[in-house]
Amino acid sequence: MTSPYRLAHDHLLLAVRLTPNGGRDALDGVETTADGQAHLKARVTAVPEKGKANKALIALLSKALKVPKTSISLISGDTARQKILRITGDPEDLRTRIDALNVN
Repeated sequence: MTSPYRLAHDHLLLAVRLTPNGGRDALDGVETTADGQAHLKARVTAVPEKGKANKALIALLSKALKVPKTSISLISGDTARQKILRITGDPEDLRTRIDALNVN
């Protein structure tokens, strides 16, 4: 299985599939699509209006990975379910934290 992230020298890029208005805030594991692309599945209770769901996603990941919200930014997918997030920090440490979530 492929991983939902790519490492760079000072950050990590994380592919996420977000379900807004999802009943609860949770990370639901890694999913691989038919074309072999992996992404972390996330759901938030926030509605997809005026960036509320994106802000909730950043807050959820910030808490789960124990990083400040300011270190997470949305690179692509502002209005789409498929998103790419940039998480600034030591990429190896971030990779370990994501792998340790045990959300599979």
